Amino acid sequence: MNPMQIKIDEAVTKGSVGLIPFLPAGFPNREQFWKELEELDAAGASIIEIGMPFSDPVADGPVVEKASLQCLEDGIDLTWIFEGLKKRKGSFNAALLLMGYLNPVYQYGVEQFGADCEAAGVSGLIIADLPYEEADFVKQAIESHGVALVPLIGLNTSRERMKLYAKGATGFCYFVSVLGTTGQRESLPARIKEKLTEAREIFTVPIALGFGIKHPDQLSQFEGLLDAAVFGSALISHIESGKSSQEFMAPWT
Repeated sequence: MNPMQIKIDEAVTKGSVGLIPFLPAGFPNREQFWKELEELDAAGASIIEIGMPFSDPVADGPVVEKASLQCLEDGIDLTWIFEGLKKRKGSFNAALLLMGYLNPVYQYGVEQFGADCEAAGVSGLIIADLPYEEADFVKQAIESHGVALVPLIGLNTSRERMKLYAKGATGFCYFVSVLGTTGQRESLPARIKEKLTEAREIFTVPIALGFGIKHPDQLSQFEGLLDAAVFGSALISHIESGKSSQEFMAPWT
């Protein structure tokens, strides 16, 4: 079983949800980034999602985009990410997940990317702009190294397409709560409950809800329908205001 699923299952067994904080690699700066990861890990993160900065982050809202571009301008790339993770391999209790876009992974070389994920202790990958029909070459390159390609589904994903993504899915399924980019929202679409119920019937791996999540109170209406929550923009804004990751995590644990 993929380490990401193990960590989410552990949280669910304890009567909670898996916590999946997201930070762009190198944010808020090169040194502080690793300290933030340590705090998130110590505060009970099940999975830590690390963003791979890219110049055209089409799925990212303004907060994540600004932070990612800042990291890109600081020279953060896959080589820096892997070198840092390799030095710290085995020091995190949380499973590690990389999130980004196809271009950097393709330019890096998918075979080398998979090998470096394994060497760095990375268990999963999300590629926001990679459709199901074009994903096989990436899946084959990384799965041999124990890395799961996490499926992204959402409000506009048909039942038939969910079944395609569910075939051979490992780690977890990422349910995108809105039709749009990432970012904090005061309310979530009413149809989420209906679609989560549908996804629950189809997927055998845990289901995580993301995009627009900023506080645990938002999850109460989905009790029994999800296993984990992903939050990024709210955490980034919290850190930018000078507060700690540990403080942000406190209401969730």
